[in-house]
Amino acid sequence: MRAMRRALVAAAMLGSCGMPTAGAAGDEAAASVPVPAIVYSVGGKFDGSFNESAFAGVTRFKAETGGGVREFEIVRDAQSLQALRTFAGHGYAPIVAIGFNQASAMEQVAHEFPERSFAIVDMVVDAPNVASYVFQEQEGAYIAGVLAAMATKSGTIGFVGGMDIPIIRRFLCGYRQGAASVGGDVKVVFNMAGDTPAAFADSARGAELARAQIDQGADVIIQAAGGTGLGVLQAAADAGILGIGTDSNQNGLHPGHVLTSIRKRVDNAVFESFMAARDGRFKPGIRVLGLADGGMDWVLDKNNAKLITPEMKAAAERAVAGISAGTIKVHDVVADGACPLE
Repeated sequence: MRAMRRALVAAAMLGSCGMPTAGAAGDEAAASVPVPAIVYSVGGKFDGSFNESAFAGVTRFKAETGGGVREFEIVRDAQSLQALRTFAGHGYAPIVAIGFNQASAMEQVAHEFPERSFAIVDMVVDAPNVASYVFQEQEGAYIAGVLAAMATKSGTIGFVGGMDIPIIRRFLCGYRQGAASVGGDVKVVFNMAGDTPAAFADSARGAELARAQIDQGADVIIQAAGGTGLGVLQAAADAGILGIGTDSNQNGLHPGHVLTSIRKRVDNAVFESFMAARDGRFKPGIRVLGLADGGMDWVLDKNNAKLITPEMKAAAERAVAGISAGTIKVHDVVADGACPLE
């Protein structure tokens, strides 16, 4: 069903060359109120994870303003440059790129169209017309580690990452620190799905890695792997153990088998960038979003309420408060170097 939805959306947006078209003769972009555009990363806006969180921001913007948004889903990284360039040429603003893999294309197009406003999520592009939204993934991962360490019965928990890049290593380190903070001798086994962006879009690979970790005794496994992570959660549910979702609220994918979801509020970043341009207050620069800023959070809802004990909930809330206040320091491998738990 999701594949069909993606195909229908793509068909409506593609021109003869497979690139986004101007819509109504470009009139919407020329209107007095700027019309935003977004280029999703590989995996599509219904990936159940990172892109879908961005799509939630688009949906909120449409609902609250009644305005339109032009959208494009790249199938290959090579499509990013032309998609961004086409939107810029038709006057959309801001033009938002989702994912670190679009940074090079955005840098080039932002230089070509200095009068346009752009935003990128999950990477920094240093340009006078680009707003960069990055997240403190390690802070949310710390909460996941606390909950996983309290939930495990075997004493072994797992981590499946997507592409082996600093952002994912940052997530892994925070997860390990959170688990270590609980005390005891909790073992963390971990794997990365690959070394290209395709590592975020291979659910079969995610399931394979999860099963290997289950064979090593893991009974709680977090996925930080985008679409690949859907396979992790499926394998965990099939084996009767617990998974932990990321990016979007994935608790409902396998009710009773997803301990929690650590949300990266990509939706908030997208919505804010659109509203800033609409209100005439768009500013370039870097925005770093963590727990205290509402950029990361953990989810407790009807789908996982029976899995989170009062003690676990209290521990997670203490950790959130401590991190937000600065009394708990979570190591950032990007800024601070190698994880101290390596």
